Amino acid sequence: MDLTKIIAELRKERVALDEAVVNLEQFARTQGRRRGRPPGFLATAGATDRKPFSEATKRKMAAAQKRRWAAARGSGTQDS
Repeated sequence: MDLTKIIAELRKERVALDEAVVNLEQFARTQGRRRGRPPGFLATAGATDRKPFSEATKRKMAAAQKRRWAAARGSGTQDS
């Protein structure tokens, strides 16, 4: 391996380590004081890609919700 390539890789690793240290320091400062949603720097660090619902699944979910609302409206008018 060429010496210049080794140096370039080590510099990349150093940058990555510096970023990790900064993130850990920020986490240490906010740890235990915050409730609810995590800070923005943590949300982006551990973000996972979610697969969106297919159109067929969206239609099924919409139909099921419409049935639930219809049942709720039907039971509400019978009680009156």
